Amino acid sequence: MASIGKIARRTFLIGTAAIAGGVAFGVYQVRRDAPNPLVAGEGEATLNPYILINQDGITIIAPRAEMGQGVQTTLAALVTEELDVAWDDITVLHGPPAQAYYNQALLGLALPFHHYADSDFQHNLRQSVGMVGKLLNLQVTGGSTSTKDAYEKMRYAGASAREALKLAAANQLGVDASTLRTENSKVIAPDGTELAYTALAEAVRDIDPPDVALRAKSEWKYLGKSMPRTDVVAKSTGTAQYGADTKLDGLKFATVRMNPKRAGMVSYDDSAARDMPGVEAIVDLGDGIGVIASNTWLAFQAAEAVEIEWEPSSYPADSDSLRAAIMASLDDAPNSTTRDDGDVTSAVEGTEITAEYHVPWLAHATMEPMNATALYTEAGLEVWSGNQAPVITRDKCAAAVGLEPEQVTVNTTMLGGGFGRRAEFDFSVHAAKVAQAMPGTPIRMTWSREEDMRHDFYRPYGVAQFRGVVKDGKPQLVDGKIAAPSVMHNTGIRVIGSPPPGPDRAHVEGAADQPYSIPNYRVTGHLTPIDLPIGSWRSVGNSHNGFFFDTFIDEMAHAAGTDPLQFRLEMAQAEHSPSAGVIAAVGVMSGWTGETPANIGRGIGFTYSFGTPVAEVVEVEDTGNGIRINKCWIACDVGTALDPSIIEAQMISGAIYGFSAAMQEEITFSDGEAEQYNFYDYDALRMHNTPQFEVRILETNPHMGGVGEPGTPPAASALGNALFDLTGTRARELPLIKTFDLIL
Repeated sequence: MASIGKIARRTFLIGTAAIAGGVAFGVYQVRRDAPNPLVAGEGEATLNPYILINQDGITIIAPRAEMGQGVQTTLAALVTEELDVAWDDITVLHGPPAQAYYNQALLGLALPFHHYADSDFQHNLRQSVGMVGKLLNLQVTGGSTSTKDAYEKMRYAGASAREALKLAAANQLGVDASTLRTENSKVIAPDGTELAYTALAEAVRDIDPPDVALRAKSEWKYLGKSMPRTDVVAKSTGTAQYGADTKLDGLKFATVRMNPKRAGMVSYDDSAARDMPGVEAIVDLGDGIGVIASNTWLAFQAAEAVEIEWEPSSYPADSDSLRAAIMASLDDAPNSTTRDDGDVTSAVEGTEITAEYHVPWLAHATMEPMNATALYTEAGLEVWSGNQAPVITRDKCAAAVGLEPEQVTVNTTMLGGGFGRRAEFDFSVHAAKVAQAMPGTPIRMTWSREEDMRHDFYRPYGVAQFRGVVKDGKPQLVDGKIAAPSVMHNTGIRVIGSPPPGPDRAHVEGAADQPYSIPNYRVTGHLTPIDLPIGSWRSVGNSHNGFFFDTFIDEMAHAAGTDPLQFRLEMAQAEHSPSAGVIAAVGVMSGWTGETPANIGRGIGFTYSFGTPVAEVVEVEDTGNGIRINKCWIACDVGTALDPSIIEAQMISGAIYGFSAAMQEEITFSDGEAEQYNFYDYDALRMHNTPQFEVRILETNPHMGGVGEPGTPPAASALGNALFDLTGTRARELPLIKTFDLIL
């Protein structure tokens, strides 16, 4: 039986299913040497990794994780556009851990060019460098790269499969393949004879899929339109399978309790927990304990009953000490100076302004807490988890239980929120370790909300100091210094044992790479060596640097006596037309005049990130009972809009995520422990205080941009700038609730 490593049928999750009498397609135009994870069984054939066709139907393998961003729908549309499949005929499954599903676009982001200024040569160079991702097995969902990475690969897969099916049909019908056409999952002969793709699964297995040209954009039927999402029915009916939904025969339930100081464990006494009816095992995890019980709630109670002496934290123990360490980094030599135009050290005539900004530690706060299910047997380990990095998850789980990677199967479920948190592997490794303690029994391990909140890989605290000069209404100089712990260094050490080489571009992204013409423009990044666990948080460095830089741009505009929107527009017009376009567009959308009534404030925010310029205008109102956000207008330029409804949803989602963090979210520390436990002390926007949104999508960018994260960075600055317009008080520290009377 055909398998995906050992895998198959469309009604099962990848990792346990098989294609009986079917064929798999997928052509790599760039290289074809990545091993195909679809292994043919007796009487079957597999040709490559993206398309499975058998008597049951047509299954599209999505190499990226679905965490609500709609990526499976867009990736499926890339294939079906060329394959001529009826939309209702497809099933979409997550891909297994495999080199074939490496992310080519991700590593290209690290090249030392300003992304907005990419020439065709530089764009192609990014793609070439991205090929290194194959050597690293870089199967990762992140960096707003999913559609950029798949744009050609998955279309070629559909196109070659279509032509192979025509060749198979031509052999059966005894006609020339050039006389055949395809439509709605069928090959159609000139005389009207129709052969369903599913009926050709056996015949096509011996066909070598040809290389074919892709269809012109003018011929698209699915791409460029808002398609019905492939996950909406399952999510609306409660049948979608998230990690926490995993059910297996003989399932036991578990949780973990780990050192809240993020260190090891001195000792523990589990006698009270072991005596609780239904508790089956207490597992030593090194930095905490796991509890296996007859249900999850009992596991939670038993974990709390264990008396544990924890090792102290190795990082400064409280928020003030952490802040002081980060501030001190500003006096150190910079790690990253990726923007140094002109000469910021020489005297520049004009009005000088300075400002200092602070942003807090932040949690990801996914709706579904961390969880994973694992089954350890003599044959190996099988893991079910909602993860953003299947190969890393597989390899780390294998190492944790003393197996080789090929002995581990990872099944990626839907993710109940990711935002970068599920790019980590800790929760899957814990499930593997707990399952190893009870071989032959599947164990579903679920973290409590409190455990999830206090053991996140946080967005780091950051501080920025800026100096600027304006003259005759125009910017003359911007000199910025940004200090924070390094996400890239922290993650690199955790994943591969060492930090990535070279300047940390992500540390200053959102500030050093903005498409503005400023004669003297420098931004330096200063890394703080703190080992408090941090990780990628939606839009990573852009999330705080966008707030720092754009707020300072707003302060410069006011110091120059220039309208803030016009100030940005003039700088962008001289540097990057698509960025100028979104600034102008959001001005038209919002009816921007620069004048507002006494109880209304408006602010504009702009950040270029992940290849996409985004401008947002926020309107706030003083209601007399607090300040609320009335409306947010968003303009973005994605280059090529593959699915407008998904792009709109992601822009809105990103802004809401940014507003939530800007308004009220903060992680603080005392005695080495995070002080926030749950949504009651780390809340997000709710329906009553979420603004109305209007989104406009432009397509003038010469290269495709990302959509999952770019809506987040401008949100905080646009909101802060609107509050300044309303109150005259400048927002220089987040969360804003510390300074403003906001309706929560």
